[in-house]
Amino acid sequence: MTGRRPKLRQKTTPDPGRIKAERRGRLSEYWAALYLLLKGYRIVALRYRTRAGEVDLIARKGDLIVFVEVKARRDEALAVDAVGALTQARIRSASDYWLSRHADSHRLSMRYDIVAVLPRRWPRHFIDAF
Repeated sequence: MTGRRPKLRQKTTPDPGRIKAERRGRLSEYWAALYLLLKGYRIVALRYRTRAGEVDLIARKGDLIVFVEVKARRDEALAVDAVGALTQARIRSASDYWLSRHADSHRLSMRYDIVAVLPRRWPRHFIDAF
């Protein structure tokens, strides 16, 4: 023995603001999924995560597969602007991984959309956003 004591992790209380933001984000994803269901899409995956990145929703309509980023903001423009180049790259990486895991991906068309979840309004669907 070297006489060293192992470092113990200190328990920290979770940040209430972070917990609230995560809860709001998850609720927004469910709201966006319901909205897409009403528009005729089938939800294939919710919160699909890989090492390369994550996709909030993966939806399908016929031979079209849609990778959706959901943003809860008070304004449409803020929601669209919140999806920057780095976020887009992560979503594309995760979508490539998802497509590589499905045998019928060669016959699917794909698209990247944004759904802005706005307070006290219907979500706004931005088709082929990036």
